[in-house]
Amino acid sequence: MQSAELSETTAVLRHFNRTYTQRVGVLEESFLGTGRPLAVSRLLFEIGRSDGASVADLRRRLDLDSGQLSRTLRYLERHGLIETVPDESDGRRRLARLTAAGRQAWLDLDRRSEAKATGIVEALTPRQRARLAEALMTADLLVRAATVQLREVEVTDPLARRAQQAFVDELHERFGFAGGAADEPEPGSTFVVATSEGSPVAYGGIRPAPDTVPDAAEVKRMWVHSDWRGAGLGSRMLRHLEQLALERGYREMVLDTNGALAEAIALYERSGYHRIERYNDNPDAELFFRKSLR
Repeated sequence: MQSAELSETTAVLRHFNRTYTQRVGVLEESFLGTGRPLAVSRLLFEIGRSDGASVADLRRRLDLDSGQLSRTLRYLERHGLIETVPDESDGRRRLARLTAAGRQAWLDLDRRSEAKATGIVEALTPRQRARLAEALMTADLLVRAATVQLREVEVTDPLARRAQQAFVDELHERFGFAGGAADEPEPGSTFVVATSEGSPVAYGGIRPAPDTVPDAAEVKRMWVHSDWRGAGLGSRMLRHLEQLALERGYREMVLDTNGALAEAIALYERSGYHRIERYNDNPDAELFFRKSLR
């Protein structure tokens, strides 16, 4: 049974979906009068936006299954709008790129989309437009944060490596952290990466805590991309790590952090972690937290 608050939120979201899809022409067989359906136009736009893309990247960005993506690519090829060619740097990959006709179709689609958006907002006052832009940016962030994929990965996974580097770069900028970026596999550890459009936006892991805190899992490498902060993704990642710890039989969670990371400290305190004495010899750690999972 849904709570009243959740039911109200889903009702608002569904009503907005109905309104928006009607107003922007999603219901029409010919999206924006291009003669192509929305799914085809969206893929064409994505290929042109990045001046070509690998088929694997397109699948990740748009969250499409292989069959649907292949059919849509073939449609664009039949109409002479794209070509798929081997990647010169990696023969195992294939790249999709616009033809000359595809570039013209892309420019036409972009022009029509701009005109449609302008037609929607031009009746609003400047103050109303500012309100709309702010509301849509917030909605976009929250919907993306709610629908990102969280999955366990090896620390050597390419997405994990990218997240580790982003984590280290941020800590270096904020308090001069000089640690390395490349984690190595540890017995009993597991890491989780959250991705959006094929890129890491959050990361974190657990490992057995030092002997000074028996029966506890230690949180490591908690990171959320700066563009995604304020959308609850950090809380979601932390809850996910706690669930993984419970499934592995741990009764407590511990973690350390630096005093410069005010957002992280606030997250831990909101999530029920309380400060404890130092339990390890990490030279960059200044604050230490503990939480019971029972």
